[in-house]
Amino acid sequence: MTDGIVTPVSQALAEGKLTRDELKSLMQRSDGPAFRHLAVWVLVLAGTTTLITLAWNSWLIWPAMFLHGIVLVHHFSLQHECVHYTVFRTREFNNIAGQICGLIIMLPHRFFRYEHCDHHTYTQLDGEDPELIPMPETYGEYLLYLSAIPYWKTKFSEITSHALGRLSDAEKRFVPKEEHGSIYREARIMLGIYALIFAGMAVTDWWGLVWYWLIPLFLGEPVMRFIRMTEHVGRPTVTKMTENTRTNLVSAPWRFLCWNMNYHAEHHYVPLVPYHTLPLLHEKLRDHIHIEPGGYLGAHRDILGKIHEARA
Repeated sequence: MTDGIVTPVSQALAEGKLTRDELKSLMQRSDGPAFRHLAVWVLVLAGTTTLITLAWNSWLIWPAMFLHGIVLVHHFSLQHECVHYTVFRTREFNNIAGQICGLIIMLPHRFFRYEHCDHHTYTQLDGEDPELIPMPETYGEYLLYLSAIPYWKTKFSEITSHALGRLSDAEKRFVPKEEHGSIYREARIMLGIYALIFAGMAVTDWWGLVWYWLIPLFLGEPVMRFIRMTEHVGRPTVTKMTENTRTNLVSAPWRFLCWNMNYHAEHHYVPLVPYHTLPLLHEKLRDHIHIEPGGYLGAHRDILGKIHEARA
């Protein structure tokens, strides 16, 4: 750590948790694991899409859309990895995949990259970490966040403001001045694509994407909010990564969907380690990080317990 800035790679090496040779091996990027993962990913998407089609004239379309939405919102996990350029071997593939994911979940990729960089630099520091999720003070605040209403309000406001050529003072802290124009163009292009999609549906009178994409996206986002809370919420707002970040031990299907981001403390220690070698890094660091054995549910029990204690 230098002048309050956490440098995960330097910290991990300095504390002797990894040797340089081990780290070099773990940081090797490869296309193979990603393409295999994506092949299964497409099959899962095809399966959940088929469920919606089969349930089209039944109330079962709602649980089908919910399941499909859970998969859709997890494009965030893939985009997150692409931001770190660790999914594929080349930056080009990472950028393409990240932009596609961002279009699916309405998260501009270039903007997210700059925002996420500061998240890693100032993790859990109030007023510095642009992705910090405040600890809920009441059960009502907890449920409101899980509803994803504040999330969508923020995202719609962000993309509209960017398209109009505006960045907030907070955003100007992490977006370089020379990149402001790129952020504005990115938002305008995304809104333009969405406008064309809706215009196409209006012209053809086929509104299937509302049922295969938009409604599932809104239904699934609370699940992503539920997961995102488990990474840092309720942990101390300090720079020490052994304290401010959780690793959640979850089942294989969840690890698949989140591209191993349940190993979140390990990811913060060495962000350049690709998702497919994070389980190996976990074995190296498991005695030195905060592990939530109850997984996502365990993390929420901890969060709810802290709310209860604060109100007692």
